[in-house]
Amino acid sequence: MTEQDDPTLNTPPILAGKKGLVVGVANERSIAWGLARRAASAGAELAFTYQGEALLKRVQPLAESVGSNLLVPMDVTDEAQVDAAFDAVGKAFGSLDFLVHSIAFAGREDLKGRTLDTSRDGFLMAMEISVYSLLHLVRKVEPMMNEGGSIVTMTYYGSMKTVPNYNVMGIAKASLEASVRYLAGDLGEKNIRINAISAGPIKTLAASGVSGLRSMFSQLAERSPLRRNVDIDDVGSAGLYLLSELSKGVTGEVHYVDAGFSTTAI
Repeated sequence: MTEQDDPTLNTPPILAGKKGLVVGVANERSIAWGLARRAASAGAELAFTYQGEALLKRVQPLAESVGSNLLVPMDVTDEAQVDAAFDAVGKAFGSLDFLVHSIAFAGREDLKGRTLDTSRDGFLMAMEISVYSLLHLVRKVEPMMNEGGSIVTMTYYGSMKTVPNYNVMGIAKASLEASVRYLAGDLGEKNIRINAISAGPIKTLAASGVSGLRSMFSQLAERSPLRRNVDIDDVGSAGLYLLSELSKGVTGEVHYVDAGFSTTAI
């Protein structure tokens, strides 16, 4: 990365004085980290969650690099842990201005073969972690957004079109996008906006569970109007727009950051 491309440099302070919670950073390649870096460079004060001690070792130095020492454990399937995490953030920050939700999971066995063969347990787990967690976290953050706010979650083109081996995760992402629209209706009267970013394939820890990822990269680079793949800084820049007042009239939308791939005929 060149100095000119570094998102920590030369970013207008459009989030100065804002406080946000970032859920879903696993390492420096995480999409959530792309948003966190942009938000911090724009002046935001951040809190981070982590799942387990192994991820804490990866997330802590990243958080410290953007001036944050507020890290709280959160397994979204554990009600008590979610409550404790928001209690800790509430005590430290008082209120929140934005939430980044970047969580998705499906068992490896359900990301190959036929979607038809997805197990009941696998389906329910994918929906709980990838979709219900958004409703759960939004319900917790709503009373903390006293003067309005912005929520951004992450989706993918597999919600709209059949993508090999994406399977139950495509179903989950379609449900996530519908959730964004319905939540926008619930939250709008409180001036809380919610939008989703549909990013092109990126080499993240979560994406490593989808077989055939290498071919997805080559196809996007060949077929997209921009003739390249996207990275976490591309997504982070779009996220900065959606988290800031620059997008104050935008809610309930799915914003594509995929080098234009979704606009092409396959």
